[in-house]
Amino acid sequence: MTTVIRQDIDQDLVVWTMDHPTKSANTIDEVFLDDLEACIGRLQSDATLKGAVITSAKSLFLAGADLKDMERDMTAIRSKPVAEVFEAVFRFSRLLRELETCGKPVACAISGTAMGGGLEVALACHHRVVGDVPGLQLGLPEVQIGLLPAGGGTQRLARMLGIQAAMPWLLEGKAFDAKAALAAKVIDAVVPPDAALAEAKRWVREVGDCVKPWDKRDFRMPGGAGAADPRSATLFVASNAMVHAKTSDNLPAPRAILSCLYEGPLLPMDTALRVESKHMTHLLREGTAQGMVRTLFINKARCDKLHRRPTGVSKTDFTRIGVIGAGLMGAGIAQVAARAGLEVVLIDRDTAAAERGKAGIAQRLGGAVAKGRLDAAKAEQTLARILPTADYAALRDAQLVIEAVFEDRAIKAGVIAAVDAVLGKDAVLASNTSTLPITGLAELAKRPKDFIGLHFFSPVDRMPLVEVIRGRKTSDATLARALDLVARLRKTPIVVNDARGFFTSRFFGSFVSEGVTMVGEGIAPALIENAARMIGMPVGPLAVQDEVGIDLAVSITRQTMSDLGDSWRPGASFAVVERLSDGLGRHGRKSGGGFYDYPADGRKQLWPGLTDLWPPRTGQPTADEVGRRLLFIQLIEALKCMQEGVLEDAAEGDVGAVFGVGFPAHTGGPFSYIDRLGAEQVLNACVSLAKRHGERFRPPRLLRQMARDGRRFHAASAAVVGVSSSAS
Repeated sequence: MTTVIRQDIDQDLVVWTMDHPTKSANTIDEVFLDDLEACIGRLQSDATLKGAVITSAKSLFLAGADLKDMERDMTAIRSKPVAEVFEAVFRFSRLLRELETCGKPVACAISGTAMGGGLEVALACHHRVVGDVPGLQLGLPEVQIGLLPAGGGTQRLARMLGIQAAMPWLLEGKAFDAKAALAAKVIDAVVPPDAALAEAKRWVREVGDCVKPWDKRDFRMPGGAGAADPRSATLFVASNAMVHAKTSDNLPAPRAILSCLYEGPLLPMDTALRVESKHMTHLLREGTAQGMVRTLFINKARCDKLHRRPTGVSKTDFTRIGVIGAGLMGAGIAQVAARAGLEVVLIDRDTAAAERGKAGIAQRLGGAVAKGRLDAAKAEQTLARILPTADYAALRDAQLVIEAVFEDRAIKAGVIAAVDAVLGKDAVLASNTSTLPITGLAELAKRPKDFIGLHFFSPVDRMPLVEVIRGRKTSDATLARALDLVARLRKTPIVVNDARGFFTSRFFGSFVSEGVTMVGEGIAPALIENAARMIGMPVGPLAVQDEVGIDLAVSITRQTMSDLGDSWRPGASFAVVERLSDGLGRHGRKSGGGFYDYPADGRKQLWPGLTDLWPPRTGQPTADEVGRRLLFIQLIEALKCMQEGVLEDAAEGDVGAVFGVGFPAHTGGPFSYIDRLGAEQVLNACVSLAKRHGERFRPPRLLRQMARDGRRFHAASAAVVGVSSSAS
């Protein structure tokens, strides 16, 4: 008797239909494996059965392992004997090998997405038939969560396609549609959706070849294998270099996959599968994967489902919004809103400026159409929904208005007053400010309870995160409506409490400021930029400062100085940016020069004049030392935000850091990384850094308490510090 795989006899065949009775999707768990083992055993022992067909009753074929279970189990895995973990990992691979060598043909009929373990089940079958279903995807995405396909995926795909052709599937984790998979020879047939099962049955009855090529004596690896084959040797030299350049060796999964691809094809299949499981066992115990699974999938999904949305507030169905400011940020917000089907009033100081903003949107949409990423008709429909104007009266019917003007309190005050004069009594007014406290801006509005912060990230059409900032007087209804809009825009929201710089700007600003501070200390600018990339940051702090604008950094600092008065204390980075901006007119990329020069040929390079202004000191630090400063200053700022109540949820802090400002994904975010290192180790590192580099590295009180009490931010099954039990 099986529980999740139904066995139906069709004359001389058995049809195995995957249909988990209590889950919306079929997943690979112990019950599934028990059922699969029973099904294989029956097929082998029943002489009346010619073969089998695997299919699914769900819209997805098979989704792979349940990530929530996997993340929870990884904590226990690290305390178990390695041999025990290996056997648990190897069970899935062993069963698929038994299916592959059972002596009878097994085909699969796929009419829904098969990713990860789902595709590995298909690869173990002797024939793969896929229904031509719109949106169906096939792939092995495990590398994206720090793992590898451990159900034989690395070995079967390499033997089917050759190592080089298998690499994009394994090292990039891309998803392919049915036709692309057929062209790559990963599947054997694409048929109309309702014909997949019949075609799979026909193949088993009429063809039924149940011996894989690699189980035949004359098998040769397509494309070669091993150091003795010049094709393979050259391939691995280049591949190792590319993986190092792309990951700075921060991600163990790509290295493990390359090892599987190098070692496995030199071995008999049964031994190769054990090698694959050995590498998977190491990845599960090493720690990187747990943080990535937790943040990139589980907790991002929680945010996408609006877990912070107040209950008891009816959902808002948005049809029309307003955006004030047609610059790069405002136009970007207008673009994603119009793309989501909303009418958008785009306002600037005059109609010509608003129309220039819309023209920029048209140019970006045209580029997407030219590259085949967007249908021309949809681009036209998007543009038609945007009304460029300077007339605030056009906002009268807007359900929500976002101001995205310059980071100056006086300018924002004028905009807020103009919007308030025409806005309906039930509408929400939001600010896209990245630094100014929402509570203070709300005091400029008629209805502070209907005022909220919506901090988008540039470029808006590509960045997935929106930081939702709740002011002291922001109502539950306003928060709910703001989250409804973010969901409509297909963005991921995190909710934070009000403070200057909120979470993401404070967090990322610490990284940029530390890099700029090092320039003033005489540390080589190239060393700073390279060290940042080595720890996993997408770009260096000096390049970021140029993109944001050095003059903007000066302006924001002066606004802070004005707001805080005598309590304000300048950081060491301010003298550097002030000298570049005010003294030399180097405002960043927009002015053609900042920390970098931006020549007409597009080949930016660090400005040689930096070393004239701040001569390199003797005895430069190592890249590891510089990277450590850049990394730990961000951990400290994250801890401060949690300690001060800006963040209520460590899971959201991790999501915001990774998806909003590019904190290294391999860490799982700052709080996951602190857990992985251990609070005591982080504390000791901060104490050491504070002694060498100053008070800004002083360990926050929260870190000391956690180290003393042995606490974590993320627990396997229960809340510890600001994290609900559903986060893990």
